[in-house]
Amino acid sequence: MFSSLGVDPVPLLANTIEGISEAPEADGNIVLLAVLLSLVAIYTASKVGGEFFNWLGFPPVLGELVGGVVIGISALHLVVFPEGGVGASDSVIMQILSSTAGLDISAAGATFEAQSEVISVLAEIGVIVLLFEIGLESNIRELLEVGVQSLVVAIVGVVAPFFAGTIGLILLFNVPPVAAIFAGAALTATSIGITSRVLAEIGRLSSKEGQIILGAAVMDDILGIIVLAVVASLAKTGEIDVTNIIFLIISATVFLVGAILLGRFFNDTFVTLAKQFKTRGRIVIPAFILALLLSYIAAAIGLEAILGAFAAGLVLDETEPGKELEELTRPISDVLVPIFFVTVGAKTNLEVLNPAVPDNRQGLVIASFLIVVAIFGKVISGFSVFGVENINRLAIGVGMIPRGEVGLVFAAVGSDSGALSPSLDVAIILMVILTTFVAPPLLRVVFRDDEPTATEPETTA
Repeated sequence: MFSSLGVDPVPLLANTIEGISEAPEADGNIVLLAVLLSLVAIYTASKVGGEFFNWLGFPPVLGELVGGVVIGISALHLVVFPEGGVGASDSVIMQILSSTAGLDISAAGATFEAQSEVISVLAEIGVIVLLFEIGLESNIRELLEVGVQSLVVAIVGVVAPFFAGTIGLILLFNVPPVAAIFAGAALTATSIGITSRVLAEIGRLSSKEGQIILGAAVMDDILGIIVLAVVASLAKTGEIDVTNIIFLIISATVFLVGAILLGRFFNDTFVTLAKQFKTRGRIVIPAFILALLLSYIAAAIGLEAILGAFAAGLVLDETEPGKELEELTRPISDVLVPIFFVTVGAKTNLEVLNPAVPDNRQGLVIASFLIVVAIFGKVISGFSVFGVENINRLAIGVGMIPRGEVGLVFAAVGSDSGALSPSLDVAIILMVILTTFVAPPLLRVVFRDDEPTATEPETTA
């Protein structure tokens, strides 16, 4: 081919190789400085945003997300990433390094790439820790005791918004099927932490409605993680194959159930090791070995690594040191999980929803559509409760509305996989934020006519 164009390939290849070899490489020390500055910005945004939103009476995780938006591509450009269509010249941190640490401009691109990769990996580890923690807080025994009512509410609360969202996006907005399935899947999860906090504040945590809501929310998490594993694997192939979908559903379910069943044999070993070890980390280190190992196995067989972390949490919650492990995991979560949430916000480009740009208006309409489906899809689930007298079905449905942290996991995985367009990614994040904002006041309204039970201590899950 080169000969037909009158080009001698030998000098051309030699020049190309020479150009590659002469390309400036990132200095390890400068990359470290870039990562340190990035973490300073991330933790500052996380703490300021979390404290402010907590003061307003909203979940701190939303403050972390908004803090990320402020320092990210939509505003200050402190923490930005190459996949957002920006370069080293757009990064304020690269400019600071150039002024204070002697960063060579010619090496700024390589430094920016390396720094972004490190932060992205830390965010991935953060979401693995998050799902491990959620698994620890999801007691299988308590789920079984709640009974069939919570299971029915959970199934309806997953199926209704998923199919309404997916079919609506395809038929009304001509969204590609894989992207529509991913967005529909993001509508399925429920945030147990947000709902349980509000129920405790209004004295309804131990009511019949409260128990059904909490049980259904935990089951939602389990079903949602399975759905996420399936659609994320589907996004890798880029096409819809019914046989492949069935295989993925079966493999994700078998992996989760199998990990839990096999984990019961590991429990005794884990407890024995925890008692034998005398040094620091005697409980938490073996626990994270299991979590990381199951995460690796899940990723190696084509599923999402977070499915393995979630399974490890479910397994270890059943052990004798399970409650102690929850306490030991929280400081690790406090350090790593904010990186994930702030990074999600930092990657969110709000410019794609600017109504002044004609091409963006459909994205706003899609966001509105997702919010409506997200709310009504969960409200419907409350009316699926049967055989129970004098129960507030509307309250159960409203209690399932907030998406919270699990919804953000869907958005992040979908964006990273390339399945979601920027406008659809932002639409999902707006859906998560607004459903989380609207649920607490609505819960107070729908319970207003009922006599509250005894005031209960605040519960976080």
